[in-house]
Amino acid sequence: MVVSEMKKEADTMRLVLKILVAPVIVVLTVFVWICALVLRCSAFVLGLAATLVGILGVAVLITYSVTNGIILFVMAFLVSPVGIPMVAAWLLGKIQDLRYAIQDRIYG
Repeated sequence: MVVSEMKKEADTMRLVLKILVAPVIVVLTVFVWICALVLRCSAFVLGLAATLVGILGVAVLITYSVTNGIILFVMAFLVSPVGIPMVAAWLLGKIQDLRYAIQDRIYG
């Protein structure tokens, strides 16, 4: 008798926990979707900017100063889709991993 009562209480607590965690999972899902859209658009724009800064870096390297040309190359790398947007994509992946970990832990 005691075991069945404990099982009922555990099932009730599990249901309450599922109800409390559901909004957190929804918020994380919507946040990941919005961030993925912003990341895709910004990567496109920053890719264009990186191309322009890279071309400018070549021009400065040839005509003006080697140091300034290298600085422009580094700036072009950072704003290219391989630089800062890749770090943002990695962070977004970690947030999505957190959502899946919570979802797997609570919902089984």
